[in-house]
Amino acid sequence: MSERYTEAYAAAHGRFTVIPAAYVFLRRGDEVLLQLRAGTGYYDAHWAAGAAGHVERGESLLAAAVREAAEELGVGVAPGDLEFLTLEHRTGDGAAIDERIDVFFACGTWTGEPALQEDKASDLRWFPLDALPDPVVPHERIVLDAWRERALRPIMPLGF
Repeated sequence: MSERYTEAYAAAHGRFTVIPAAYVFLRRGDEVLLQLRAGTGYYDAHWAAGAAGHVERGESLLAAAVREAAEELGVGVAPGDLEFLTLEHRTGDGAAIDERIDVFFACGTWTGEPALQEDKASDLRWFPLDALPDPVVPHERIVLDAWRERALRPIMPLGF
């Protein structure tokens, strides 16, 4: 029988949790679909990816992206239609207590008409990459600006 890496082992050895999230930017030509966050307590009144959320236990990044697109926008996305943009590894202050792994995808093909499905956004609009609204959630703005400039790197550290 093989040993398992348990939460108890991690706690006893000073490990921390990295929080993974999947982001989906629907794209239409040179435009991206953004939602205006509202009523969440996290960057309300900021524009953000049309669909994004934490990866659930036992769920792959691709499955999370597909689920978030359905839950937040009401559209069907096939995993094979997701285009990897970047992985943003970020922390608030460099301390290994709240690190995040944000995986950003673009998607140019989906089924259904995108529309807000949840009450955590007040608006949904298409914007050209070279005419983004202000403000955009800061760590997402970094990705959008790099995408526009064709300067995305596979891994983009932030806050280290």
